[in-house]
Amino acid sequence: MAENGIASGVVGVGYLGKFHAEKYGASTKARLVAVADIDAARAVAVGATVDAAALTDYREMFGQVRCVSIAVPTRLHFQVARDFIEAGIDVLVEKPLTADIAEARELVQLAQAKNVILQVGHLERFNPAIRRLEGVIREPKFVECHRLAPFVERGTDVDVVLDLMIHDIDVIASLVRAPVERVEAINRISPMRGSILPMAALPM
Repeated sequence: MAENGIASGVVGVGYLGKFHAEKYGASTKARLVAVADIDAARAVAVGATVDAAALTDYREMFGQVRCVSIAVPTRLHFQVARDFIEAGIDVLVEKPLTADIAEARELVQLAQAKNVILQVGHLERFNPAIRRLEGVIREPKFVECHRLAPFVERGTDVDVVLDLMIHDIDVIASLVRAPVERVEAINRISPMRGSILPMAALPM
């Protein structure tokens, strides 16, 4: 932990939040002050591994940190992010930003009014394989995405578009760098999960 690094915190140290805490803890530019989780035992366990205070109330970080990662369930993103933004603290929120577009817009407006950074954790855009494509793919005419992975219940608090497809949309937007002109969608039944999966085309 960097003694003079940016004072940082992590709210929600489950599967993804633990990774955020470990990255802050290993960074030479950050000083992980605290981690927070409603599961006190989990907060203590993660805090011990990264040498940070363990909290059950994230509001105890106010006045102690300059930036924070939020990795709580999506339904809580708006409330927690809003509280930190109103406290003047820069925020990185795991995707999706919120479960509701109106809430997302409110957070953006609030961040602008408070002059703080609000960023969404679209980490796939920074995947080395994706970064390698920059400068190689110049004017794509057709993009097709396939996700080949087993079902994970961790993401079931939001639909598959916000949980997984949002990564694909973000990566495509970063490669194409042009405004979306039209969105079309169809549904098909997944034989693996028995659910309806949205399939969307983003014409270039």
